[in-house]
Amino acid sequence: MTNRIQSLLGAAALTTCLTSTAFAGDWSYPVEVWDPPFKMESARTTVDYQPMPAASKPWEICVSFPHMKDAYWLGVDYGVAQEAERLGVKMQLVEAGGYTELNNQISQIEDCVAAGANAVIIGAISFDGLNNVVKEITAKGIPVIDVINGMSSPDLSAKSLVSFGEMGGKAGAFLAEKHPAGSDKVKVAWFPGPAGAGWVEAGNTGFAGAIEGSAVDLVDTKYGDTGKEVQAKLVEDTLEAHPDLNYVVGTAVTAEAAIPILRARGLTDQIKVVSYYYTPGVDQGIRRKQILAAPTDSPVIQGRIAIDQAVRILEGKPYEKHVGPALRVVTQDNLADFDPSSTLAPNGFKPVFRVE
Repeated sequence: MTNRIQSLLGAAALTTCLTSTAFAGDWSYPVEVWDPPFKMESARTTVDYQPMPAASKPWEICVSFPHMKDAYWLGVDYGVAQEAERLGVKMQLVEAGGYTELNNQISQIEDCVAAGANAVIIGAISFDGLNNVVKEITAKGIPVIDVINGMSSPDLSAKSLVSFGEMGGKAGAFLAEKHPAGSDKVKVAWFPGPAGAGWVEAGNTGFAGAIEGSAVDLVDTKYGDTGKEVQAKLVEDTLEAHPDLNYVVGTAVTAEAAIPILRARGLTDQIKVVSYYYTPGVDQGIRRKQILAAPTDSPVIQGRIAIDQAVRILEGKPYEKHVGPALRVVTQDNLADFDPSSTLAPNGFKPVFRVE
């Protein structure tokens, strides 16, 4: 392992290695398969995803995340760690530190490959910005799997992700159904996430399309990194500019940051909150009736599938090239029917950077 990768792991207290029995047992999950793959507009079929029972050898798999600043990526970490342990492969996780750190992500991935990775799984900071490194890696015969965020590279081996356009669309449709054309106008501020990230651009397009023709008036769109301080500042600036706002809609971090700000300003009754993806904070907000709704893309399952895809490719087994869990909108009304194990890491779960 290179010194750079070692330094990324941080203090030993933050690195949890799983026991051999921690995630025993088979699993399956309803997913959608795109055909032809890598085109989000392709036709889809619904199947139950059935992973391999075990790997034939302890392959070394490198996993790269944009950051670990919020619990969404902790859920993906839980998924990849869980599946690596279950299949009996090694996993090295690196995180770049934020959506401004594209060069850092590229360097970390290159170091992982130099350290002997057999396959690479990437949660991409940029839709186009990693295409060169993907081309270099796959030219060496190393498969690359695109997880969660989306990349435009034609050299990818597989994708484990959903349409974030549909995620944004589902959040927008939730509002459009509450405020159809002809009803009183409502003013909405939209916080899609960091500009340039593939999932953000897709989510923005989906949201805008879903509210078109409704009584939803989009008065502001604010882009920014998904750190809580950044999102809190964006929310505060928007409230100053639009005192008659009715909704804050955006990333899970936006929703979580907005709750105490609205409470402190006495705006909880006036301004409602919707997220367009799901985290423990969003789950808590819905349970406490502070957040109206959020779609879930089952990120734990996406992480698990990416590991299974990597092993299948390495072992020459049949695999789905483009697959993602079916989406579901969780609201205050249907929360009791929602099983969070597909979406959230268990309470008390600590980041896992290494599975042996």
